Amino acid sequence: MVASSPQQYLQTVDYAMTNTLFKGECSKVTVQKCMSILQDLEDVIKRTREAGVKTLISVTEEPSEFERVIQLFKSYPDLVAPCFGIHPVQGCGSHDQRSVKIQDLEPALPLFQKYRDDIVAVGEIGLDFTPWYAPTSQEREEQLTVFTKQLQISKDLDLPVNIHSRSAAKVTIATLKEQGKPSVAMEGVQAGYFFSFPPAVCRNDQKAKLIKQIPLEHICLETDSPALGPEKHVRNEPKNISLVCEYIAHVKGITPQMVIHATTDNALRLFPKIKRLE
Repeated sequence: MVASSPQQYLQTVDYAMTNTLFKGECSKVTVQKCMSILQDLEDVIKRTREAGVKTLISVTEEPSEFERVIQLFKSYPDLVAPCFGIHPVQGCGSHDQRSVKIQDLEPALPLFQKYRDDIVAVGEIGLDFTPWYAPTSQEREEQLTVFTKQLQISKDLDLPVNIHSRSAAKVTIATLKEQGKPSVAMEGVQAGYFFSFPPAVCRNDQKAKLIKQIPLEHICLETDSPALGPEKHVRNEPKNISLVCEYIAHVKGITPQMVIHATTDNALRLFPKIKRLE
């Protein structure tokens, strides 16, 4: 663990709490894993607190999840910070997934306004140009339209964004998980962006080079629960944020406490509205 006693630090986490906890479905891991979180939510929250995690940034992927993440926020107002966003890939089952369409955004628009005082960011939004989701230029253009409209919403609401980018690095810059290259990521650093790493980096030595290059003041922590855990095919949880912290500290040759301090400051700068949870 990071320390012998729990450390109060923040995690910026694209945490699929809505799909996972309320529908028992998730596009990234099996339905059984997602259902298991639904069945032991209180235990997951308890372990999260015991691990010293202070804030969970909980994102959405589709409009039907907006009210659910607000429900989660109201159930745990001292822990959960909600975000609203329409993901570039819609659908949960592997056979049901498709590229986002403009009509997917339309029912979300009034909810952005209704809950503007509660949400801390717009996310998870972005671009996913992988061939099985967006094989045609028309689909990629429609993704870009939805993405651009949500960027405008973030500007109107004066909120940061949580971005998903896959096979679209040059368009969205933030592509650390799938297709990104260190040179592309450094462009994001120069633009003032933050980059987050999940526990899965602990089993991917290729990410060490990227972690070394990105300054600590541009790094945040995430879990991407229930996916991208330290072990393949094992459900991920927010408590595993300490593993990311330790790995980053090891790669950079610094103490975990330094990573905790820096990433907490980064999270507060990136999501200023979560200061209310301190």
